[in-house]
Amino acid sequence: MKKLLILMGVVLCLPARGYAQDFDDFDDMGFEEFRKAIHKDFESFRRKCNKEYAEFLKNPWKAFKEKKPVPKPKEEPVPPVVCPDDDTAPTPKPEPLPYDEVVPAPKPAPQPQPVEPIEEEPTPVTPRMSLSFFGTDMQVRFDRAEAFQLGGTDEPAIASMWNRLSEKPAYSALLADCLKLRDDRHLSDWPYIEMLHSVVKSIYGGDCNESTLLMAFLYCQSGYRMRLARDEGGRLYMCYASRHHIYDASYYDIDGETYFIYGPLPTGGVYISQVAFPREQSLSLLLPELPDLSMSATPSRTRQSSRYPDMKVTFSSNKNLMDFYSTYPTSMIGENMVSRWAMYANTPMDENIRKQVYPDLQAAVNGCGQLEAVNKLLNFVQTGFEYEYDDKVWGGDRAFFAEESLYYPYCDCEDRSILFSKLVRDLLGLRCILVFYPGHLAAAVEFTQGEVRGDYIQLGNSRFTIADPTFINAPVGRTMTGMDNRTAKVILLE
Repeated sequence: MKKLLILMGVVLCLPARGYAQDFDDFDDMGFEEFRKAIHKDFESFRRKCNKEYAEFLKNPWKAFKEKKPVPKPKEEPVPPVVCPDDDTAPTPKPEPLPYDEVVPAPKPAPQPQPVEPIEEEPTPVTPRMSLSFFGTDMQVRFDRAEAFQLGGTDEPAIASMWNRLSEKPAYSALLADCLKLRDDRHLSDWPYIEMLHSVVKSIYGGDCNESTLLMAFLYCQSGYRMRLARDEGGRLYMCYASRHHIYDASYYDIDGETYFIYGPLPTGGVYISQVAFPREQSLSLLLPELPDLSMSATPSRTRQSSRYPDMKVTFSSNKNLMDFYSTYPTSMIGENMVSRWAMYANTPMDENIRKQVYPDLQAAVNGCGQLEAVNKLLNFVQTGFEYEYDDKVWGGDRAFFAEESLYYPYCDCEDRSILFSKLVRDLLGLRCILVFYPGHLAAAVEFTQGEVRGDYIQLGNSRFTIADPTFINAPVGRTMTGMDNRTAKVILLE
């Protein structure tokens, strides 16, 4: 049985651990005394969890060998095709296309939370420590004089230090500030783990065993599933569990969960503690919102459609956001390799880009019917961007978030389809899907006004008409030459 308590504007769900007369006592003791009593119980429970966790850390850690990385799928890319720019060409008749599989859209889950709310006891004034996170100034309460030093990395030494971290008010204040930054700066799981790394590097001046242990402590106390590891030389590592399998990264299978090492990898086997913390959850690589980063404007760039001159935008990107995107690991959901495209396509567009680009594009499609508006957006992406293969530019496959296609000088079929589907959904409010062929990614749009002729995919009662941003100058309804829809996979988007 649980009780609800509203404390400082937050609704808390309290386990029935002796709260039978809490609300009867409230009138007698007053709000402040009641709040302190509840907080004391929260802290007692968290300390109890940490004490038990530290005891298990003393047990011998088990030897593990890494499992080989799952490589990004390597396929022969399909080059772009130029459609004859002939307005007299007949409009294709509506033609339903077959497909092999429908891949559902990934759904974000609530972020992990601490085992109990973190509300540190009042302490003397603590210095504020500044740090930089992708060009964004942040502050946390921490006195570097409080930074601990490890006497060793064996099991008893780690267990002893874990107890110390869980009992010292300075580390509770640091944890509270990290969690506040997570909320205030809209940090999803991946930017949060990156931010924690910035915090501990700022404390210790770089990576070391102490920074690894502190990061593991903060990460664990924030509600995330992690395991500590140590190599033969005594170096510590933090293994984090992910809901999504990361490509090109060695991993460990621990009690049926997939773990990846954050940061530099060991050269051989490691010893890993298999201790679980209560209510821990695995990291998600979905980005339901973008991190709030300071603006570092890049030189302006102009993009323009060759067929529709009014489809023209000039903008500056945020270099800080581009740098963050460069750290983002490509992954798949379950074992479905095409699910990664939806993870990029469903990430919201940067508000800075929306303010610069969307008004001009919106003005250019205002007054147009749905088909004309989509055709204008389609030609904008087809002809306003230069195509190049990822292997040539990046040395391997790299998908872009929508803003990256605007920022970088080159993009390929997957990047164009991600950008196009985002523009159609945001500017026109029409549903889109992605269509994956071996070596190629296209898009399709569900129109809600009038009959639209051309190739389409039928999903239940919904008809999605093909719109391929890499079939240069092709209008809506044209499937790019050489595509075999019998092998096509339909990727649903939000």
